[in-house]
Parts: sequence; C-alpha cells; structure tokens
Amino acid sequence: MDSVSPSPSNQKKPHVVLVPFPAQGHVNPFMQLAKLLRCNGFHITFVNTEFNHKRLIKSLGPDFVKGLPDFQFETIPDGLPESDKDATQDIPTLCAATRNNFYVPFKELVNKLNTSSPHIPVTCIIADGNYDFAGRVAKELGIPEMQFWTASSVGFVGYLQFDELVKRGILPFKGKLIH
Repeated sequence: MDSVSPSPSNQKKPHVVLVPFPAQGHVNPFMQLAKLLRCNGFHITFVNTEFNHKRLIKSLGPDFVKGLPDFQFETIPDGLPESDKDATQDIPTLCAATRNNFYVPFKELVNKLNTSSPHIPVTCIIADGNYDFAGRVAKELGIPEMQFWTASSVGFVGYLQFDELVKRGILPFKGKLIH
C-alpha cells in the first residue's frame, strides 16, 4: 500500500488493527466494525490473509484495497500451500495454520506499523475471539487488546453454558452416537 503523508489530525487518531479469522462469517462483521470505528475517528489497519486479500481484489477490484488515508489493508501469510483461488479453504487445516503460523508474521506487521511512515502508532488490537496469538503480541508490545466475538448470540450463550453442562454431566455425551 502506498504510504500517506501524515496530517496533524491523522497523527492524533487512535490506530486500531483488526485481525479476523479468515472466513466470510468472521471477515464481514469485522469489516462492519472497522467501518464504524473509522466513522468515529479511528485510523484502521485491516489484516487479511494473502489468500483472502487476493479474493477481495478479485471480487471488488484493486482500487477497493488501496484503502484511504485512514483505512488500510495489510496481509499476513496463512502458512498454507497455494490453492485454487476460487475454492473454499479447508476449515480444520486453516484453524491449525492460523494457530501455528500467524504469531510471527503478525508481530512483524505490528512492529512495521509502529515504525514505518506515516508513523501512527498502534493503540489497540481487536482480534477474533479465538486468536490467542494476537493477545500475546499485544501483551509483548504493550498494546491494549480486545477480542471480537463474531458468533451468533445463541452460539455465544451456548459457549457460556459449556461448563455448566459438564458440571451437570450432560457433556461429554455418554454411550454411542448414532451415525
């Protein structure tokens, strides 16, 4: 992405880095959050995997990802071999790849954002609720981090009740499951 000359107003904006899990049901809510934050005075860096970034370019055109002075796209590799650009990535493989491969490139990206021109230091990282690597990077670099949960409210309540279901003996299921 081309660098933008920092304006005095750009320098004072909080800079949020958003990093969604690379699946449509996660990227779309993150994009909506990014738009809301930008409209409320934040500088945004939206992090895609290289695979999803190429798909975004194909879908919306190269001008879309050029960004704006206060909204930029960056990429990190997902660590998977090249695949059909029109195929959906295998979710279990993608989960393992994000868990095993995102920490180092994400930390390098945040360090780059903090030291490159225009110098608008990262003031917050908002990561997908299942991304522990982003929290580790934030903690190591002294940056506040929040997690954004993109699941439905029913799914979220289900997760909150998991311990209670185990305590009552409902989970794990006993016996054989019918196939």
